[in-house]
Amino acid sequence: MHRGSSEKSKRTGITPVYKGALNAFCIQLFAIDEKYEMRSLDFLPYVFKLYPDRDLCIITVPHLVPEFPLLQRCVRAIPFHTSTLSQELYIFHRSGLLKSFTVRQAKSSDKPGVESLIKELDMHETILEDFEIFNQTRRDPDGTPVQAFVAEVLHQIVGIAIIRNEEDITYIRSHYNIEDFIYFSHHRQEEHGQIFHFVLNPIFQHNTKHFLKEILRLSDKSCLYYPVYPSYELDKNAFAHSLTSALNYMVPVRPRRQIVYPLEELGINAPARQVAKDQVKYALYHINRKLTLEPKVTINARIVVVGASDTGMSYLEMLVFCPHLRFNNITLISTHGLPGIHSDSENWKFLSTSHCYNDKDFALLSLRSWVNVVVGKMKEIDRAAKHVVVSEGRKVPYDHLILCTGQQYQMPCPTGADISTLLTNRELSVSPDQRYTGPVPSNVFTLNDDEDCLETYNWLQENWAHAEGNVIVYGNTIDAYTTVETLLSLGISGCYIHLAEPPLNSNVTCFNNFAVETAVQAALAAAGVTVYHNCILAQWNGGNNPEHITAVCFTTDTKPVQLQCSVFINLYKKGIDYDAFKAMNDACLVYDGRLVIDTTFHTNDSAIRAAGTLTKFPRRYHADQWSHSNFNSKEVGFHLATAMLPLFDPILHSVVDPPEDLDRLIPMYTGAKVRGGKLPGGYHYLHAAKPRIPIPLAAQMDHSNYGRDIITGSVKTGNYFKLHVNQYSKVETITCLSQESFPASNYLCLYGENEQLLNKLCDRFDEGLILDMYSFFKETWCLAIYHDRFIDFKNEVHQIMAIRQDPDSFSVTEIIQQVVEEEGSEDPKETLKMKYEECNYRNPVERYVLNYLKYNRYHLPMYAQPGLL
Repeated sequence: MHRGSSEKSKRTGITPVYKGALNAFCIQLFAIDEKYEMRSLDFLPYVFKLYPDRDLCIITVPHLVPEFPLLQRCVRAIPFHTSTLSQELYIFHRSGLLKSFTVRQAKSSDKPGVESLIKELDMHETILEDFEIFNQTRRDPDGTPVQAFVAEVLHQIVGIAIIRNEEDITYIRSHYNIEDFIYFSHHRQEEHGQIFHFVLNPIFQHNTKHFLKEILRLSDKSCLYYPVYPSYELDKNAFAHSLTSALNYMVPVRPRRQIVYPLEELGINAPARQVAKDQVKYALYHINRKLTLEPKVTINARIVVVGASDTGMSYLEMLVFCPHLRFNNITLISTHGLPGIHSDSENWKFLSTSHCYNDKDFALLSLRSWVNVVVGKMKEIDRAAKHVVVSEGRKVPYDHLILCTGQQYQMPCPTGADISTLLTNRELSVSPDQRYTGPVPSNVFTLNDDEDCLETYNWLQENWAHAEGNVIVYGNTIDAYTTVETLLSLGISGCYIHLAEPPLNSNVTCFNNFAVETAVQAALAAAGVTVYHNCILAQWNGGNNPEHITAVCFTTDTKPVQLQCSVFINLYKKGIDYDAFKAMNDACLVYDGRLVIDTTFHTNDSAIRAAGTLTKFPRRYHADQWSHSNFNSKEVGFHLATAMLPLFDPILHSVVDPPEDLDRLIPMYTGAKVRGGKLPGGYHYLHAAKPRIPIPLAAQMDHSNYGRDIITGSVKTGNYFKLHVNQYSKVETITCLSQESFPASNYLCLYGENEQLLNKLCDRFDEGLILDMYSFFKETWCLAIYHDRFIDFKNEVHQIMAIRQDPDSFSVTEIIQQVVEEEGSEDPKETLKMKYEECNYRNPVERYVLNYLKYNRYHLPMYAQPGLL
């Protein structure tokens, strides 16, 4: 009846079997007029009278049936992880009819009852210790007030809760969006509490909200919080909280993006220590008096996501953080499970980053609290039976299947070319892109995610302590260069590292920037790394048994290359995983090089959607060069969830198919396509650009509407910073290459902003006032732009501009239209400025700016407020 039994069976592989007497009856048909459905529970006392020897009433309903009032009083039985039942099971115990559920402050005499209640829980000793602290001193050793409450039915303890005052509320306010749920100024600091333990007998689970309301009332609290720490965290706070059964009734609170402050430059104007401190990351859950009165909509539909790509994670994040929806059956199928299960370590970060998610982000989201994880690969899709078959034949049923597998580096297949004949790439008769079907050698590592990187790192630590042999890195992407830098940082001499670059698929390099490429090549040469260009794998071990590679041969455009090899790191071309392709193809999903979807993410099966680099648009759209791979993966996942939420959320309008003529207009997402990492030479690299079809930079610059570049520093001095400002004066591309670390999350906020907003960037640069953009964007004026609520601030200002300040005046939108239509105007900007002043917009905009700075003063104390001077 509770998750613990399911988790225990998962660990031991043993499924418990009930051997006792029959003790349940089943409701097979239930119908009631909608006007009276809130009185559904009135049936149960009379039903139990018909079965005086039975204590349990069970109801099974299909997954897609909405949860009606009777089910809301029952306990949903958590299915075992191997369950393939087509219905949900709800249970109601006879004792649930008792009306004497009361909540009161705990007493010392309650200890035996509490011990009996929690004796089977993993953290029962911790709960008893905190209970004893309450009984003895009412305070923690550090002086924090502690309160304990018990729930009682017929003088028997059925629940216990232990809370403490929330002493870190400033940190919570500044790091989490709690103001989505409360007006912070309406709550005193002592009204915020933290739940440390919450245990309630499942029989009375339907009284959870009542229990929470009584805790708030008796403790004089208005808000309660509960942190969930990542599984790898060893901090003492991570072990101070027991798993709470109230989590279903609380709302997850979104983490806030933080400004990276230049603390030394700010000095006394820096934010308070509680705001700027770096502490253990955790996911936060919240409930307040108002939320105890708001129901959640339970969604039992089985949603199966295949692939832990950035797109898939973004989709899951959107579903989990819908505060009024409770998804009970979200499942992720992934080769290595959920990402972010290891603490952040630079030692094994071989791959570049998209800046969509990192380990800290996953700790702040705690997706594992809501997502069931199936570790394995998708092998088959049965569309008729609506289930996915994964490794070892396990079946995962679905109502909605989401395919987000993305693309992975593929194992290269040797062409078998005889290098003794001095063959060149042009003379090869076998395609290098054929699928490799042989055994994978023990010292070949293909890096696609953190688990692959960690495995490679551990192998190198165990086998490379004092070894001397060649490490061959095969690839031509940014990941190949970040891998070489990681190998160098592990102490492997550059003379043992060989970078073999396969031929490019197009004339666009991975950096598409001559200055960056020059710096990286110079750094490789300085480190002693040997680089081979246009290499195609010919043979392993001379064509003999490849169980362990000792030699590798490549063909090139000139003469073959033969190298001794101790470890081979593969970062060859990305493609669709063969098992995923076979599953989709055998299921008759339309596949044309990639999985074909329409503008609403549908495949040719209405129950199957897909997104990310796995997909492409149909040829009838005549947009073969555009696909989801051109866009920010996190943004694509967000729009996928937005497109599906109307299926579950009764507040949103139902999905309406677009008109036939509009269906062929592909969606254009606006978020920056980002790549970053640490390159050879110790360079920290960041590149953020507008989504576009890949074109060489030189060809872009030749275009008449290119705009202009603003560049400070150089690759030689290790402080190269380039901004591309388009013809509309907006920042369209950001490129940073520095030997000093820099706040990448701050700089990404510059994307899409008008250069005038950036303190008249172009004018200052032309006047020679900006010599180093790294220093320029550390200045105090720009910190408000890095604030996570700056986008909301801009939208509010746009709304002010769209409204007439006076019935006889014009809105800014109307003024702009007039200026555009007045073709004879000599200086449109001056005309627009003059009319703007005449319409009296300055005062309301200034007032809103001051309100924005005042409301967010805990983040932005470096700005002067009215009356301060």
